[in-house]
Amino acid sequence: MGIRTTEGRGTVYSSILDTIGDTPTVRINNIAPDHVQVYVKLEAFNPAGSVKDRLAVNIIEAAERDGRLKPGQTIIEATSGNTGIGLAMVCAAKGYPLVVTMADSFSVERRRLMRFFGAKVVLTPRALKGFGMYSKAKELAEENGWFLASQFETPDNADIHESTTAREILADFDGQRLDYWVTGYGTGGTVSGVGRVLRESRPDTKIILTEPANSAIVASGYVNTRNENNQPTESHPSFEPHPIQGWTPDFIPYVLQEALDGSYYDKLIPVAGAEGISWSRRLAAEEGIFTGISGGSTFAVAMQIAATAAKGTTLLVMLPDTGERYLSTPLFEGIPEEMDDEEIAISQSTPSAQMPTD
Repeated sequence: MGIRTTEGRGTVYSSILDTIGDTPTVRINNIAPDHVQVYVKLEAFNPAGSVKDRLAVNIIEAAERDGRLKPGQTIIEATSGNTGIGLAMVCAAKGYPLVVTMADSFSVERRRLMRFFGAKVVLTPRALKGFGMYSKAKELAEENGWFLASQFETPDNADIHESTTAREILADFDGQRLDYWVTGYGTGGTVSGVGRVLRESRPDTKIILTEPANSAIVASGYVNTRNENNQPTESHPSFEPHPIQGWTPDFIPYVLQEALDGSYYDKLIPVAGAEGISWSRRLAAEEGIFTGISGGSTFAVAMQIAATAAKGTTLLVMLPDTGERYLSTPLFEGIPEEMDDEEIAISQSTPSAQMPTD
């Protein structure tokens, strides 16, 4: 194999926002069963590091086009982090002030990243769960005349996945098998938008949806109440706190309801957070692919399917984000800051540049 070369993309971009989408699909070579082909779609390649960059830019640009968002108007949203980070990037590029409400249970990296982009982050008590931060965002929007991004209700969310994510998947697997597409859900925009297209263009592709095993609100069969604006009016009674940040708020979003009503998935498979952590670590250590707990959890479900799938089966797994925004979460528990005994021994095996020992 010769030295790798590159030729450039053949274009220059007028804005960071023009780099959103067209994320790579990459084959898994070392940890997937030999009898199947497993691919992952790496949404960390979006400029702010997650799949939520897609909906962030579309929510704002759609509102600009139809006049719902005024020049210079403050934007506000409730988010567990990735949408807020995406919105903060878009608002920085377009010159909008942004206020985010977020439960204080989510990782500190998320709030620091949003503030780094210039956003204001208003924390809400974790005991009030996602519904608490959601209610705070609505209250602040109404009180101040701010634009509520409404990621959980707006059709602009699923629409961008129909027009970008789904088209990318079709192009990547044009003329090839695609037996399974595996995804989790937060707002539900990915599964609803991509589901529309796969059901029409690749009807043989089985769509697998997953959610936390200890917070299986879709599997419960109960749909929380909503008001006339399709906003949730209660916390889902089956919700329990879980470690898969970005997944499964404590209500079923209206955007997700489209996928449920339209049968945009063939099977719903629960996954334990500990499995997601384990597979995220394996993806990093054995494939060089860095993803968070949500990506590891989606991949864990794909591995369940792959274990018993027929020879030659092809699976595509959504990896929603990067692992760097999980540094203070259980994903990095046991990963030391200081040298362990083996590393000290390596250092001491030659005389130069040794750290002092106690």
